[in-house]
Amino acid sequence: MVINKDLLQTRKKISDKRPKFVRQESWRYDRLAPNWRKPRGKDNKMRLQVSGVPRLVKIGCRGPRVARGLHPSGYTEVMVFNKNDLSRVDPNKDAIRVGRTVGRRKREIILAEASKMKIKVLNPQTRSAEKIEEAEKIEEAEKIEEAEKIEEAEKIEEAEKIEEAEEAEVVEQEADDTVQEADDTVQEADDTVQEADDTEQDAKSKSKKAN
Repeated sequence: MVINKDLLQTRKKISDKRPKFVRQESWRYDRLAPNWRKPRGKDNKMRLQVSGVPRLVKIGCRGPRVARGLHPSGYTEVMVFNKNDLSRVDPNKDAIRVGRTVGRRKREIILAEASKMKIKVLNPQTRSAEKIEEAEKIEEAEKIEEAEKIEEAEKIEEAEKIEEAEEAEVVEQEADDTVQEADDTVQEADDTVQEADDTEQDAKSKSKKAN
């Protein structure tokens, strides 16, 4: 939401007409930044306002007093460092900016109180908070990935156990079949011996009858 639109438009109109003030000979030497510096040399051409050199900063180049210092949203910016500072803020025309030295816990308290008072916050989430949130997301993703790896390892281990159990069951069945075959062989041998005994017994009986 933007307020004081007429003041912002007036300020912008004046700002568009304002010339760009540069440091003398910043266009000549790379080591000099274009940031404005007041010329102080005795024979400085910019100080003497010789024709053809950039203009000097003068008081008439300022913006309108009523719009001076306004945030681009139209609010007056107020720095806040604790909860008590909110008492001097007018929600209709002021917006707060939480100081960069404020800790996370106190920042949360300030933001909660500002939300109750319906005060606009210009920096509701700082870069440090974004880094903390990003780190928490990365940590959570790593935990999920680790849990998935553990679950996958457990599934592989369970599958191996099932496979080993099936192999053991097959081996046991083969052993039972072998034992059964051995029992059958023994039984057949016993039957053969029994038949031989019966045959011998019959032969003896016939010989006795013949005598």
